[in-house]
Amino acid sequence: MTDESYIKLALEIAKKGRGKVSPNPLVGAILVKDEKIIGAGFHEYFGGSHAEINAFNNAKQDVEGSTLYVNLEPCCHYGKTPPCVNTIIEKKVKRVVIGTLDMNPIVSGNGVKALIEAGIDVRVGVLEEECAALNKFFFKHVSKHVPYITLKAAQTLDGKIADLSGDSKWITSLSSRRYVHELRSNYDGVLVGTTTVKKDDPSLTVRFIEGRNPKRIVIDSSLKLNLKLKLFVNNIDDNLIILTTKKSAAKVRKIKKLEQCGVQILFIDENKDGTINLKCALEELGKKGISSLLVEGGRKIYTSFIKENLFDEFLVFISPKLLGEGIPVVEELGLHSIRKALKLRIKTFEKIGDDILLELIR
Repeated sequence: MTDESYIKLALEIAKKGRGKVSPNPLVGAILVKDEKIIGAGFHEYFGGSHAEINAFNNAKQDVEGSTLYVNLEPCCHYGKTPPCVNTIIEKKVKRVVIGTLDMNPIVSGNGVKALIEAGIDVRVGVLEEECAALNKFFFKHVSKHVPYITLKAAQTLDGKIADLSGDSKWITSLSSRRYVHELRSNYDGVLVGTTTVKKDDPSLTVRFIEGRNPKRIVIDSSLKLNLKLKLFVNNIDDNLIILTTKKSAAKVRKIKKLEQCGVQILFIDENKDGTINLKCALEELGKKGISSLLVEGGRKIYTSFIKENLFDEFLVFISPKLLGEGIPVVEELGLHSIRKALKLRIKTFEKIGDDILLELIR
């Protein structure tokens, strides 16, 4: 097998940590000796041993003289665990093949430097694009201290996310809804606005598949939402976060009731129009260790994120239905000619059930 083949395998193993290691990265490691895999491991949960250490612990024979394949540069600093480079050197590994450098400033390039100085043969940049893509959440969070933002919308063929009454159940197929639940399990948080909560009374949990529930985040600038809604009644895991303006701190009785429901309230700076400042909100969520955010609507929320250029990708589920009049995906963007239209690039597209899923990036 080639270096590329082993890194591909490391990537697949790394994915086993999805939903369990955030805000740490997804990492898989393979140990090869005499053209045979003698050990493998992945980062299994936040605070647990790193992939390299698990690979050593799982090795079936002496690892001295072996080649270590890992999709991300081994760490060289003390965090919740000791530096992996120290163990790699102590184990007398002969060669290390790395998919991509770590974007954490503490690590980036320093792990490679320590290995080379110890006399280990190092190759960097094998399937680099794929390795970077796997950890796009981690890279954004560790370098900019805010979450990776994905907008997700379900629309009809003519661009409507609901009818004129606000009813959106169900625009897309059951297959698409299952896909969305899988998406949710991979993100740290799911965010919606008050209108979506009032109209849909959503749970924002993972139900169609096995997986973790993300933190449920609602923008409620004035703390007006009814506590009888599902999000509050079913907040058994205390995973509900309300983003509101600092002016709302005066609503002492409502705040006390929310806290009794296990709700965490973040008071955010507001804009001139009384809405919360999204940039400040994302910074606060980043401080809470939320490295990825799936924004599920509604149109005012989509419009705000797009206008302020605060998204990394846009997932659009398109149903083969025509509605005519209805609620569009976005409101006025202030773009009054086709020449000024915001242009996105189609990264991938696929058919899911009866629908088409477009993955769009800026």
